[in-house]
Amino acid sequence: MPDTDASPHTAPARRTLLRGGIVGAAALGGTPLAAVPASATPAPRTPARPTTAAEALRELATGNRRWRTFRERHPDETPAVRRSLTQGQHPFAVVLGCIDSRVPPELVFDQGLGDLMTVRTAGEVLDEAVLGSVAYGVLELGIPLVVVLGHQSCGAVRAAVEADLSGERLPAHIQYLADRIRPFIDRTKEGDARVDATVDANVLAVRSLLAAEPDLAAKITSGELAVVGARYELTTQAVHRLD
Repeated sequence: MPDTDASPHTAPARRTLLRGGIVGAAALGGTPLAAVPASATPAPRTPARPTTAAEALRELATGNRRWRTFRERHPDETPAVRRSLTQGQHPFAVVLGCIDSRVPPELVFDQGLGDLMTVRTAGEVLDEAVLGSVAYGVLELGIPLVVVLGHQSCGAVRAAVEADLSGERLPAHIQYLADRIRPFIDRTKEGDARVDATVDANVLAVRSLLAAEPDLAAKITSGELAVVGARYELTTQAVHRLD
């Protein structure tokens, strides 16, 4: 999609980061989308909440299935739930995702208040604040699952790839993001394929960095925690796991 309002002098990598379009990635299957009335009544969650990584993964997969088939339930938004959350929170997963406005974790997984602890940075870039936020969810709240969620057509990844090719220096703090993504650029590919492959490589690298953090690694070893990588397809609205 062309940038109709962009200045002709806007640097390509910067423009890509700010206005990432759907390019360079094929749809990865998925079921046909079926519309339901917009006035569908929100349904409450069943009383049992996930307490293990396997249960949490199943809940996220089920929620994403509802999302991509337009059967969202918008759980845990009732007055009773809102009142109960004043006494504390018990989220069942941490999702580290991108800031992209098209990939809000609570929506793509069809979850509600108190269900997910979300941390979002461009390109899922890690820093001390992000690490501390993820660790807080795991160590203080006992969350059993961390998902690193990348997505098709990531503008931050594209900007990093294009800057790497051109040698262009990105403005201000945006360069910080590119510097963190650059080590994971897949240079075995060209063009859009390089961007697409780097989305996956970046997710897997961030996942590995998190899993290597000593406190998180101890939880993984004891079976109390799983850290997984996943990717959201804008063209199908499906999330699939990366291994």
